[in-house]
Amino acid sequence: MNWNVQNPELGISGYHLRIRKVILLMLLCLYPIVSYANNTTKATWYRYYDSRGIANISSTVTPAHIRHGYEALDKNMQVIKRNKAYSVEADLKQAPQREAQAKRLENDQKLKKAYNNSKVATQKRDIALKAIQKQIDFQQAQLKQLQTDRVQFKREEMEYTRKGKAVPENLKKSLSYNLSNLNSLKQNIQSLQVTYFNTQTEYDKIIARLKVIE
Repeated sequence: MNWNVQNPELGISGYHLRIRKVILLMLLCLYPIVSYANNTTKATWYRYYDSRGIANISSTVTPAHIRHGYEALDKNMQVIKRNKAYSVEADLKQAPQREAQAKRLENDQKLKKAYNNSKVATQKRDIALKAIQKQIDFQQAQLKQLQTDRVQFKREEMEYTRKGKAVPENLKKSLSYNLSNLNSLKQNIQSLQVTYFNTQTEYDKIIARLKVIE
């Protein structure tokens, strides 16, 4: 085979073309090795700049390096990696914020597990409020009946008093029981109304939060 045959288009011998191809192939094969070697270079020096801008270099990482942030250098003083400054004081100041964020995330997960979405939470709210309102309506009806009974008992009492007669004991007991039941029902209704308000408020918060995280 003749290695000196001229390329009619490029004016370059076939021999030289083959040499160039071999060199190019070798370079392509060597590139991953060189790249790997560069990526796995170990740090020899560690440098940080203090508050005055003065460079401080040592062969180990000291607390000062960590506090100011430092650069890892190879044996040729080339930067391999940069590490941000770390402050214990700043980290402690941010701890409550991180804790609150973690707590909020935990609560969000609980809400999604319990209600899945705002639509389901709205349905549960309406069911809960309807049940409470039903109790309120029932006790208000009882209260109205007790008020009607009391009017009747007071009329009877006034009639005995008008005639100058002693009020019978059974009427006195009826008035006493009636008043006690009235006060008890009023307290129950008031408690149920507070429960209704608190339930509505709590569900509204849940629904609003679910809409945010949906």
